[in-house]
Amino acid sequence: MNEILIYQNEDNNVQVEVRVEDETVWLTQPQIVALFNSSKANISEHIRNIIESGELDAESTVRKFRTVQTEGARKVSRERPSYNLDMIISIGYRVNSKRGTQFRIWANNVIKMYLLKGYAVNEKRLSEREKELQTLKASIQLLERSIMKQAQQLDQAKSFVNIIADFSNGLGILDDYDNQRLDNRGLTEKEAAVISYRECKKIIGQVKDEFKSALFGKEKDNSFRSSIGQIYQTFEGRNLYPSIEEKAAVLLYLVVKNHSFVDGNKRIAAAIFLYFLDRNGLLYRQDKTTLIDGNTLASITLMIAESNPSEMETIKRIIMSILNRSKKF
Repeated sequence: MNEILIYQNEDNNVQVEVRVEDETVWLTQPQIVALFNSSKANISEHIRNIIESGELDAESTVRKFRTVQTEGARKVSRERPSYNLDMIISIGYRVNSKRGTQFRIWANNVIKMYLLKGYAVNEKRLSEREKELQTLKASIQLLERSIMKQAQQLDQAKSFVNIIADFSNGLGILDDYDNQRLDNRGLTEKEAAVISYRECKKIIGQVKDEFKSALFGKEKDNSFRSSIGQIYQTFEGRNLYPSIEEKAAVLLYLVVKNHSFVDGNKRIAAAIFLYFLDRNGLLYRQDKTTLIDGNTLASITLMIAESNPSEMETIKRIIMSILNRSKKF
């Protein structure tokens, strides 16, 4: 909770703005002076005595909040100390117990209301996260079965299935999901090398020589050009996909799912994916081995082809996780 409420006492002769945060209420010293109809010197002395006597400690009862106030013709932002309900009540016993009691009753009711409200909000959020987790796990299990069905011809297909199975097992509890066992961002956040449509067409031409199909690489529309450009999109000066790994994952996904070509969509997508990684210096590890092997790439590509559009975010995170973690081996 983090809100400003107006407190007005029963006699309607006191009105102060009260900050509600971290399951308590906070007042500045001038507000405490107004609340108890006292003086700044008197309130300062009581605060000092309360802390020095050990009745309350400053660390838990005093906090600085940034406030904006008008000074002359300008607005000034300053950090001012505020005091929580425990300190306010202790002061109230010393200077004006009646007003202190009134404020304590009001403040406790406010805190109780916010605790109940916060519990309801947290319960709803927890339920939503649990549903999200179950959806995520179901999606991964569906993708696993799809790979088993579609990739039996791959010598090492099961090695990739085991990776996916590990993700599924690791996401068995909400804490694992909160700790992002399935990565939601790439590790390499730097300016990406821009691959052009013309470059990619050359790559397609080289790949086409390996296949006996006149329709291989024949474009249906402009969606392939759009897929390339989309990974470099920005919003308010920031990259929508800030890391190389995320750009690569989105590029592979879009080229497969947009079906831009009459024939060869998956093979072209895989080739462009590798080309993008190579242009950005991520295709090879320091020991000259490839970051991602051919069987894993084929499995990922099949996974994308068999997935539903609603599973895009899950698939993107799987691909980023594989790229991120492959660097460690």
